[in-house]
Amino acid sequence: MTKELTTQLNNYLANLGVSYIKMHNLHWNVVGLQFKAVHEYLEGIYDGYADSLDEVAELIRMNGELPAASLKDYLALADIEELASTEIAIPDALAILLADMKHLKTQATALRKAADDQDAFEVVAMMEDHIGQYSKNIWFVESMVR
Repeated sequence: MTKELTTQLNNYLANLGVSYIKMHNLHWNVVGLQFKAVHEYLEGIYDGYADSLDEVAELIRMNGELPAASLKDYLALADIEELASTEIAIPDALAILLADMKHLKTQATALRKAADDQDAFEVVAMMEDHIGQYSKNIWFVESMVR
């Protein structure tokens, strides 16, 4: 794996890390009529992000590089912005979730292509799994906001 691909993976890892914390924030602070359902759904999302964080970090290590592993690193590398702690209405929470998932899907798609160009098959396979998960969750959220 090239240094450039490692850099791209660390940026993706940072975005996952920021998203993981952000989903906790939404999970704890969402308010509205469908609170319970959205609260539980967001928990599933951040659990999935935790799994993805571990997968990506381990893949970086398997290739002899160090993954970003601190909140400071994540905030320095991430394109996804953190969210202040405040109550947030369900429609706003779902809009934030949807925008971030679309960003992560776009990033995973670009990583998949870059990895394919380098025959980095482990990265290709992982990104294909992540893209599939984002596609499914984007469909779920888009269906919820109709």
